[in-house]
Amino acid sequence: MSSSSSCTNILSFLLTFIVFVLPARAHQSRGACFTSIISFGNSLADTGNLLFILNKSGSVSQVPYYGETFFHHPTGRFSDGRIIADFIANAVGLPFLAPYLPHYGDGRSFKKGVNFAVGGATALNDDFFDKKGIKLVAKNISLDVQLKWFKEFLPLMCSSKEECEDKLSSALFLMGEIGGNDFNHPFFQGRSFEEVRTFVPSVINAISSAITVVVELGAKTLLVPGNFPLGCISAYLSIFHVSNVEDYYEETGCIKWLNEFSKYYNQLLIKELDHLRKMHPYTTIIYADYYQALITIYQSPEKYGFQCSPLGACCGCGGLYNYNSSCMCGESGSTMCMEPSRYVQWDGVHLTEAAYRNIATGLLGGKYTNPPFTETCSLLEPIGNLE
Repeated sequence: MSSSSSCTNILSFLLTFIVFVLPARAHQSRGACFTSIISFGNSLADTGNLLFILNKSGSVSQVPYYGETFFHHPTGRFSDGRIIADFIANAVGLPFLAPYLPHYGDGRSFKKGVNFAVGGATALNDDFFDKKGIKLVAKNISLDVQLKWFKEFLPLMCSSKEECEDKLSSALFLMGEIGGNDFNHPFFQGRSFEEVRTFVPSVINAISSAITVVVELGAKTLLVPGNFPLGCISAYLSIFHVSNVEDYYEETGCIKWLNEFSKYYNQLLIKELDHLRKMHPYTTIIYADYYQALITIYQSPEKYGFQCSPLGACCGCGGLYNYNSSCMCGESGSTMCMEPSRYVQWDGVHLTEAAYRNIATGLLGGKYTNPPFTETCSLLEPIGNLE
């Protein structure tokens, strides 16, 4: 064979490889960091489970205004549109998470992920609150119960231990946010700071135990959020409003002692995650700093496109922060702002899609995750490209 013929054959092979093989591999790898997402949590992560539990009655997430921005109808999400889990799913090339309860027994709905999160859920079990006389939104939806559903779900996902380990090792686990309601319920029911602070170690232990369970079942990548700055949330600002300006941060207008409570909780959670990483060195446990991601927006709202008061709710019945516990968003007498994208807070407890988008952008970019999410998955679709 002549050298020119040999070179021609090599060139032909290289062109074929470049034109056909490389694009195919690139397509296969894009968004291929995870094969599915498995989510636990409360209303910050719920995509329809509470709606099913309450049979579409009694949940504000099923009334008009909710879902208006993106879905144009209520979906069970506690926002005007998408939530953090939705943006994460899109960024890693996976569909929105289907809520588990409405589709229980239908394995086809969960090929790319499943969501066990329920609005109102707590990290601690019901009996903890029953003994203290603290009322819950709904019973039997705690983190332990969600783990029970997860174990019941496994036969739908895989048929053998080996297959389960393989599928779970390639899944992204979203462990919350969970724990916030363990404090919201007692605070809103008039319990003291001193009493609620004593709940924190128990909440951390419950989350740690849940992480241990899923890791022992085969989970390899977990994203574990901390708590938001409670002192900046409209509901807290309304309920705990005082005239003493020294109780508020001058820069943001948020309540000092509530934000200090959130910091205390997050510090204990971070410490426990460090312990878990040592216990499970071959597992990636990522801390999602919800506090810093949100407080940054409150400190410079215009920088992130929020031109209305960041402490006031878009949807509500009036008042200093447009929050009234006796007249919630979607109920008779409530109104919705014209442009939710200009607001940080949606209904006084939850955030707008625009705020969730900003938070998710920071998390996925690695700015508010430790270790940075980009170290675990660099194959991300920019959130700015998502319609």
